[in-house]
Amino acid sequence: MAERASTGVQSVERAFELLELITNARYEVTLSELAELADLPLPTIHRLLRTLVSLGYVRQLSNRRYGLGPGLIRMGEVASRQLGAWARPHLAGVVAQLGETANMAILDGDMATYVAQVPSAHSMRMFTEVGRRVHTHTSGVGKAILAQLDDAHVRRIVGRAGMPTPTDHSIGDVDALLEDLARIRSRGYSIDDNEQERGVRCYAVAVPGMPSQTAISVSGPLTRVDEQFAARAIPILTEAAHAIAADIENVNRRS
Repeated sequence: MAERASTGVQSVERAFELLELITNARYEVTLSELAELADLPLPTIHRLLRTLVSLGYVRQLSNRRYGLGPGLIRMGEVASRQLGAWARPHLAGVVAQLGETANMAILDGDMATYVAQVPSAHSMRMFTEVGRRVHTHTSGVGKAILAQLDDAHVRRIVGRAGMPTPTDHSIGDVDALLEDLARIRSRGYSIDDNEQERGVRCYAVAVPGMPSQTAISVSGPLTRVDEQFAARAIPILTEAAHAIAADIENVNRRS
């Protein structure tokens, strides 16, 4: 584990580090694996785990491995709703300027989860239910999220989640995906061109500086969302992404 500057109570920092390690280890991990990853003495890890288990944030499985506990579910749901509430005014600004549906999604395990949406006023519009989870490799927000990670991490995510191809435009090969992500990093935005749903195009950008990889997007039918639309949309999306990041940073400073 990379060293980080201590800014608070060491035991609290270590407890959250263990939660992050369990999350990154596909939610289940042994005590010895945690000791190797965390570079902490076994007694320290065991003591922290015992406390987290008693609070419901970690659970010990029948195979003696440790996984995330149900106590985190409510916290995660509330945090996602709050993040969506902070983002919605900015998404509404995107819709007001572009006329198409705007979304926000975060990396949730190996999938992208939509946490906010402001729909277009058009009768023919895109609609995605908040809370819906989608594969990262087929969605604009998902690819904008993956582009924030290194290639090894991307391989692990799609290796675990799989790479289904809902349309004949979907990427079904990890090497082709990595090539697309390199283009996304270079130009600063991702494109879902008929990849998640036929007849739909989506442009997405990352929200910088978030604790979990996050992206916002604008999507609509191919007849309205074309290259000329993209020329207008990308600067507006980028501005909104930085405004959301600034809002979150200001909240963190006040807390």
